[in-house]
Amino acid sequence: MALFKKRTAGKPGEWYYCLQHKKVEEGPECPAKDRFGPYTTRGEAEHAMETARERNLQWESDPRWHDRTTPEDPTP
Repeated sequence: MALFKKRTAGKPGEWYYCLQHKKVEEGPECPAKDRFGPYTTRGEAEHAMETARERNLQWESDPRWHDRTTPEDPTP
């Protein structure tokens, strides 16, 4: 019997996208720091990077989040 058991977050049936291995995983295979998820379907996990890019673009173009001025844009 093992004295220490490796504990993982998540469970089978949850899908993740591993940033280190660049692949979809079911359940917790890699550490949480290296993955996006959980997703409810494999398809959602397969498109994790695309979803992240879209959300980043939305965030970057949202005027409510631009509270600092830059030399190119003097308005807050």
